[in-house]
Amino acid sequence: MRKDIVNRLTATMAEHGFDAVICLSPENFAYVSGFVVPSQPLMRWRHAAIVVTADGKCAFLAVDMEESTLKSKVNDVDVRIWGEFTDNPMQVLADLLKDMGLADAKIGMEMNYIFAGDYSELTRELPDAKFVAAEGYLGRLRQIKTEDEIDLMRRLSRIADESIYKALMDVAAGSTEMDIAGGLIKNIYSLGADDFKLMIVATGPRSVFPNVGPSLRVLEEQDICRVEIFSVINGYHAGVCRTAQVQSAPEHAEDIWKNLVECKYLVLDMIKPGASSKAIYEAFIKHLSKLNLPPIKFIGHGIGLHLHEEPYVGMYSDVSLEAGMVLGIEPLVYDTGCGFGMQNKDIVLVTESGSELLSDFTNTDSLLTIN
Repeated sequence: MRKDIVNRLTATMAEHGFDAVICLSPENFAYVSGFVVPSQPLMRWRHAAIVVTADGKCAFLAVDMEESTLKSKVNDVDVRIWGEFTDNPMQVLADLLKDMGLADAKIGMEMNYIFAGDYSELTRELPDAKFVAAEGYLGRLRQIKTEDEIDLMRRLSRIADESIYKALMDVAAGSTEMDIAGGLIKNIYSLGADDFKLMIVATGPRSVFPNVGPSLRVLEEQDICRVEIFSVINGYHAGVCRTAQVQSAPEHAEDIWKNLVECKYLVLDMIKPGASSKAIYEAFIKHLSKLNLPPIKFIGHGIGLHLHEEPYVGMYSDVSLEAGMVLGIEPLVYDTGCGFGMQNKDIVLVTESGSELLSDFTNTDSLLTIN
């Protein structure tokens, strides 16, 4: 159990008058517990939950298939197990809430996660309880990372960065996108991640597509290669993207890359506590437009337990940045008009005085070169 997170959550409950909060999503379960129940993100009906009361008491709900895993992680905490083929998990959760004295309480719930049918069942079982949307409060808490979270994000960022660099350096013209993918997977695990998400391997004309996986396409001279992967540990993600040329750059690629690198340093220089997210975005767009490149709707976003989290550094909101935020910053142009796309995504910490580049393994001032 992560006591520092529980303390943050109880402070929020006191501020907003909650008697308890139920963390039901895999993301917020991992946020409070510090670990992932393996099948929960894969099969959403295999509910796992943490109930946290206003005085900091905690209790767990888990499916019988995951009983041994969960009980190996927690001690001296009430754990309620429901049978996957014999029980209604909302009935078991309702009984747990009653036993905790919460039958008529004000309870925060992730309304953006729970199934409509499950919510109806829960409210039938607890007609006197008042369930209130709490996902916004949990999301806000997650924006400001603890020291332990920052250390983990720093580690994840370097794992993703190094994994990509080594995978690109181990291939050559004549290799396939699948060869890059194989190297990525090997590197991610050998460097210490326990999972990965959203592997993007997009080369040559496929580099204009935002989120495509690897294919059997063969690398050719003057290909541009966009490669991204999110390394994962205990449910936390860090996504890094690197762009490489095969042997040499196609026409206009070096000028476009120079602009994107300048955008990267412009954004890094502007990131600090109190900075306007919209002002950063507008400065990025102004610099990108020097080459008449097509704009994108955001230059960055929060990252942690989701691939994308608030705050967004973009055109539709204006947020004052705070120390402890961790952002994915990604100067990119998917379709340059030259038959290729380019992207340079890094993970950045907002520090007390500015910013720290967490994905610092690879020097991206120049295009990486695949021989």
